[in-house]
Amino acid sequence: MIDKEHPLPVTKQCHILQLSRSSLYYTPVPVSDTDRKLMRIIDEIHLEEPYLGSRGMRNVLRMRGHKVGRTHVRTLMRKMGIEAIYRKPRLSKPHPGHMVYPYLLRGLDITEANHVWCADITYIPMARGFCYLVAVMDWASRKVLSWRLSNTLDASFCMEALEEAIMQYGMPGVFNTDQGSQFTSDSFTAVLKAHGIKISMDGQGRWRDNVVIERFWKTVKYEEIYLKAYESISHAKKELAKFFDRYNTRRPHQGLNDRVPDDVYWSTLPKVKDAV
Repeated sequence: MIDKEHPLPVTKQCHILQLSRSSLYYTPVPVSDTDRKLMRIIDEIHLEEPYLGSRGMRNVLRMRGHKVGRTHVRTLMRKMGIEAIYRKPRLSKPHPGHMVYPYLLRGLDITEANHVWCADITYIPMARGFCYLVAVMDWASRKVLSWRLSNTLDASFCMEALEEAIMQYGMPGVFNTDQGSQFTSDSFTAVLKAHGIKISMDGQGRWRDNVVIERFWKTVKYEEIYLKAYESISHAKKELAKFFDRYNTRRPHQGLNDRVPDDVYWSTLPKVKDAV
């Protein structure tokens, strides 16, 4: 946990714990046990049927024996950042004043590490609430390069994950995300531009444009998150750190010919990064 009286600066403590600095200054709104359980079920349903809106979600919940109205379902989905416009949880909504960049990956042969990175955000249910997880992944190797947890959806925890990935692994040729406000923000894109990284964004309504990390979320939730009931963000961070280590170094990936992401990343990393 963060100790504000400790001589180590709070910023450094957050970096070590992989927690967003903004989380320290956010007072969470209490969520009832009933709503928390419903949100967990909604998350599971949405993972399998991401096209469901509030009406469809209400109907599925009622079929499962949960007497809940559409208005309440809509409220919970908004709290979770889930919408049915895309076939994915829209945790990152577009900002009308932000520039949206073209999708650069169509037809691109991505076989080397650091050619393309991608990032996305997902909802994490906990025993007494919820939080959000952002991950930065290398497209070719599926290696998770960095990640952060936050109890808010501001851009700062995405920025921290991006900066850590660049610091530890260098720079990709292209960085792909959805059109969410966290990723289209001037502060986020400024970092990419400063390093000469090309910016690519999913086409509106095209969840498959970032399919690598979309499939990754399903793996994380079924193999880790849904099996646990995290007591706190610190607990989630501890357990997720173990999972990501196993995912990168000890879990064979069918899409990688049963190799592990870490092996593929380092074996395909070019000595000199080629431009796209």
